[in-house]
Amino acid sequence: MATRFRDALPQVRGTYADNAPLKDLVWFRTAGPAEVLFRPADADDLSVFLANKPDGLPVTVIGVGSNLLVRDGGIPGVVIRLPATFGRVSTDGLRIRAGAAALDAAVARAAADAGIAELEFLRGVPGTIGGALRMNAGCYGREIKDIFVEATAVDAQGRKIVLKPDDMGFVYRKANVPDELVFVEAVFAGTQDSPAAIRDRMNALVEQREASQPVKSRTGGSTFKNPDSALSGGRKAWQLIDEAGCRGLTHGAAQVSEKHCNFLINTGDASAGDIEALGEDVCARVKAKFGVELEWEIKRVGVP
Repeated sequence: MATRFRDALPQVRGTYADNAPLKDLVWFRTAGPAEVLFRPADADDLSVFLANKPDGLPVTVIGVGSNLLVRDGGIPGVVIRLPATFGRVSTDGLRIRAGAAALDAAVARAAADAGIAELEFLRGVPGTIGGALRMNAGCYGREIKDIFVEATAVDAQGRKIVLKPDDMGFVYRKANVPDELVFVEAVFAGTQDSPAAIRDRMNALVEQREASQPVKSRTGGSTFKNPDSALSGGRKAWQLIDEAGCRGLTHGAAQVSEKHCNFLINTGDASAGDIEALGEDVCARVKAKFGVELEWEIKRVGVP
């Protein structure tokens, strides 16, 4: 992928990498490259970049790539990946502050250590806090909106802004905020309980997840959102997929998981194109059988 604008990028304290491989940064372990990969030194460095980037420059933010499919042609423009400096976690009473690059599971563990309950579900959410904010991530009946206090983000002009619950517009698996915003940290709140009791609940959740999901496979997590129950006859996405005969369905080395058929897995050398084509085949079969249009939960970015 030719870099067209490299000399026009602003001076930063972080790092730029041209034509950067992304394959090892996403859970599917298949992806095209980033035209330029930017790792900011800190939030101020990120602000400098966003305030001074060339007009019209495409900017994409990725976390640890847990719910992400990067197409084989790669991602044009600049891809921002927040480094470990954005992953700090601290507690204050019943509140926990987490950087956007903090792993959801790490935040759950820190909350348990501090005796802060209600964040246990994060132990079962793959990815980072930044992605969890963007998609109102959740599992087992809980989601980000239930614990959210505020988030700090940087806008396209490099300005830091603070968003409260009403600003986030949380709905099922989505926050209605501008795509241009780059989250840098968030504050959550829980209730008090003993660390031991919290850890017991977390361990039970982990056991349930490992028993029912292909967590050790190369996967992007839950692939499709659950449709409106009135349209699906009360069926969840996995049930529609299963009843449409898609369990174990393949396209190249991409496969609908036998263990949980709302998961697509890379069984070997699947391309992103194989995975996306398999997902579209699943959508078509579900629509043909039930008249229900599945909506992708995994974010798909880049060019074929």
